[in-house]
Amino acid sequence: MKDSSEHHRIIVEKGGQRLDVFLKEHFSHLSRSSLQKLIHEGKVTVNKKVEKPSHLLKTGDKIDIIITPLKETVLVPEPLPLDILFEDDYLLVLNKPAGMTTHPVYPGQKGTLVNALLYHTKNLSQMGGLLRPGIVHRLDKDTSGAIVVAKCDFVHLALSLQFKKREVKKKYLALVKGKPSDAEGIINVKIGRSPKGRGRMVPDGKLAREAITYYKTLKSWGDWSLLEVHPLTGRTHQIRIHLKTLNCFLIGDRLYGGKPGRDSPVPVNRAMLHANLLGFFHPAKKEWMEFEAPMPQDMKNVINYLERKK
Repeated sequence: MKDSSEHHRIIVEKGGQRLDVFLKEHFSHLSRSSLQKLIHEGKVTVNKKVEKPSHLLKTGDKIDIIITPLKETVLVPEPLPLDILFEDDYLLVLNKPAGMTTHPVYPGQKGTLVNALLYHTKNLSQMGGLLRPGIVHRLDKDTSGAIVVAKCDFVHLALSLQFKKREVKKKYLALVKGKPSDAEGIINVKIGRSPKGRGRMVPDGKLAREAITYYKTLKSWGDWSLLEVHPLTGRTHQIRIHLKTLNCFLIGDRLYGGKPGRDSPVPVNRAMLHANLLGFFHPAKKEWMEFEAPMPQDMKNVINYLERKK
């Protein structure tokens, strides 16, 4: 059988980057986790030597990488319910439920939004790679709310440029323990990876990048608050990190929040964050469109409890 693997050699023109970050810039269609997997499997070498994903590259390093293409059958369509806010021939806007991962991170994974989309339609863009058809941006597994999906590459590219140019309007509702000292304001704190790893992010961490978030206090109940949050940039875990700088912690956040039970007025199963508004220019219709995703019941339950307690 003919080997269909792709063999690439890249010469590093400017050193200083992590190996996995460098590869992600050159192979944007592959997820960072899949690239790290290739590194751990020994399919990536630096100067003919296997290195760790965190290895810092030097100018002139020779990187060899072997990429084995995924089989087309790795994604399984599933008849999962979709809360569709809008759909036409070019795109869909969905209200993603909390607890659903946006896209698979490994071949054969089920239960994701992508699995549901593949059952719903055969028309999805391919620019995101084999594991992310149609996915222009993502929401964390625990985060509910509005997300846009592209049905063709033209729309995908146009929407991606809007995200990159910060033209997309994104607003979230966040239930937190704490009350900002200023009712509204701007948080401008760079975010980078934690030296402890494990997917954690920290203010001014490794390879920190600009991150800007606007916030506004909608209501407070003593030690608890409902905030409207508008992230201008889209860094990993940005809202959670930035709210923490205000000494406000997302209710139910196990990664960046406080101790379970103490930092939640009632038992919850996830971080209380909801993408309630998404606005963008429709690439084909050439008009501005905004969509609102109704607040989910679990967040309403927390607010109802706080109202009764007050």
